[in-house]
Amino acid sequence: MRLRSLLAIPRLRLEVVTGEDDLDRAIRWVVTTDLLEPGRYLRGRELVLTGLVWRTRPADSETFVRALACAGVSGLAAGMALGALPGDLVDACRRYRIPLFKVPEDVSFATVTEEIVRRLSRARASDLAAVLDRHRRLVEGTGLDAVVDLVGHCHVLTPTGRVVAGPPPPDPAALAGEFLTAPRLPHHAAALGMSLFPVAAGAVPRVADWFIASEGDFGDWPPERRALVTELAAIVAIERGRLESPARRDGEIVTAAAVGDVTRLRYAGLADGSYVAVAASGRGSPRPDGPRPDELRPDDLRAVLAEILPNPRAVGVVDGEVIALVPATGHDGRDIAATTRAGLGRLAPGLPGGGVAAGVSDVAPFHSLRTAVEEARYARRLAAARSAPFCVVRHDELAMHVLLLAGAPDGVRDMFRARLLEPLREYDRTHGADLVRTLETFLQNSGSWTRCAERLHLHVNSVRYRIQRVQDLTGRDLSRLEDRVDFFLALRLMDAPEENAGGGAGRT
Repeated sequence: MRLRSLLAIPRLRLEVVTGEDDLDRAIRWVVTTDLLEPGRYLRGRELVLTGLVWRTRPADSETFVRALACAGVSGLAAGMALGALPGDLVDACRRYRIPLFKVPEDVSFATVTEEIVRRLSRARASDLAAVLDRHRRLVEGTGLDAVVDLVGHCHVLTPTGRVVAGPPPPDPAALAGEFLTAPRLPHHAAALGMSLFPVAAGAVPRVADWFIASEGDFGDWPPERRALVTELAAIVAIERGRLESPARRDGEIVTAAAVGDVTRLRYAGLADGSYVAVAASGRGSPRPDGPRPDELRPDDLRAVLAEILPNPRAVGVVDGEVIALVPATGHDGRDIAATTRAGLGRLAPGLPGGGVAAGVSDVAPFHSLRTAVEEARYARRLAAARSAPFCVVRHDELAMHVLLLAGAPDGVRDMFRARLLEPLREYDRTHGADLVRTLETFLQNSGSWTRCAERLHLHVNSVRYRIQRVQDLTGRDLSRLEDRVDFFLALRLMDAPEENAGGGAGRT
């Protein structure tokens, strides 16, 4: 089907606004979206329908149309419900050579979708009834369950094993583990008798994607069944995009919370009550130029937090850092931290090598959300200084010296730690000694030779010898308070506690 043929459908009454020279482009599918950047849910040659809800300023047209052009769509049809089409949208379509159609106000997108799907389906006579029925059900708002039921023997799940649509499979957690660790996708999980397909087809990391589990080995399927599951993945991607459309409002809420704008919070729809703030990022500090190649993008990490946190009210991105607000009803900071740690633990096999750092605040009332967000951010900085694949730090770990360390530049912290501890670690590696642990135990016992010896199961003279060796290697005097404080701080900058350790590096 060509774009030009749309003009010959009397029921639609579409008008060309720009792009008359490109009307011979083929249409593979039709997609409705109001996301500002829908590229990840597009696969090329679609006719995109939009009601322009994403447009809040002229610059948004450039962002939206550029995403369509990068995805290789065939054309764009915009609704007239909000009035005349903005000139910035027309200009952007002209620059990116995206044919733009005007949809009359009294013609619904459901009507446009139905007409196009009917004509596309005629070219695939064998799929006519199934394709049309699936899309009618989706347009009518009956959700994914009805569509999955039509395909049959399929389940839609998240990487944590949560069932999104379809009947619960026998072992959702095992399927999620197979999805996260499969060398490539699609993947046949032979032990479970299922074939696994990504919804976003590699456009996002697996930890931020959904997947389809379908019975049998896809290698034995006829082409028609493979095509059917591929179509289902496209439909699921559209529905997920629709469900995630409030993300812009979430961004407004967390931005207002970060600056303490109570009036803006109320306007954005945040209810009075108590909340726990969670801040998360890749291992390093958020950067204006984006994450490192081995880190999750903020939008992908936002999807991860939205999945693992218990009913978050808002999850958005502020200055490259993901911020979530979780209602404190039945929860406190410890509960949320434990839930976050458990969720990241389930996803650990699929986390990028850079890892994830998260901080969790104490419970805060509505008027003190700025304090909660700052507390969570400080805790995240502390987590980022630790080396576990993922690390979650609670608010109650934020002693004053920890706050000072978290606020220091990365280079200063690295230099401080290396200057004091690297000579000891090198000595331990070369001689099989245990100077670092002896030093830490000595400080934990307030410099008591006897208690330190008892903890290490050593003779007191052995402890004295080791501490003397520490002093010789570093030029410090552990009888001086300032030198003890320096060693204490350097040790706090070392690896994360064992309770925060997680799985190994994963795949995307």
